[in-house]
Amino acid sequence: MKSLHDVVKSADWKSEKHVPVIDAPESAKAGDWVEVSATVGKEIAHPNTTEHHICWIALHFVPDGASISYELGRFEFSAHGQSAKGANEGPAFTDSRVSIRARLLVPGTLFATTYCNIHGLWESSRRITLA
Repeated sequence: MKSLHDVVKSADWKSEKHVPVIDAPESAKAGDWVEVSATVGKEIAHPNTTEHHICWIALHFVPDGASISYELGRFEFSAHGQSAKGANEGPAFTDSRVSIRARLLVPGTLFATTYCNIHGLWESSRRITLA
């Protein structure tokens, strides 16, 4: 039997449109609020159409030495151009991009996971140190 981690995909976001890109400082002062964003399709646009779209992005933080993650946020994208008129005829589309502020007290690693309705689950990570 496979485990979930066996089907999570990762790649270089500069050449693969499904990989979430985490933008956050490499270092911050402990206890200060930091801006963290995650984007799918930063270099290569993701279609985000009725037929092919990013369903959600989740951001997690794993403190150094910890064996669990802390979910910072989960963001669902619900408008993909669907309509009674037909696919991609709707009045609204969402882009797979989110921003949050987080207050971190210890160094660790930020993780972003995303789910594409056709290509499955993707992940990336970014280390953040604290002064």
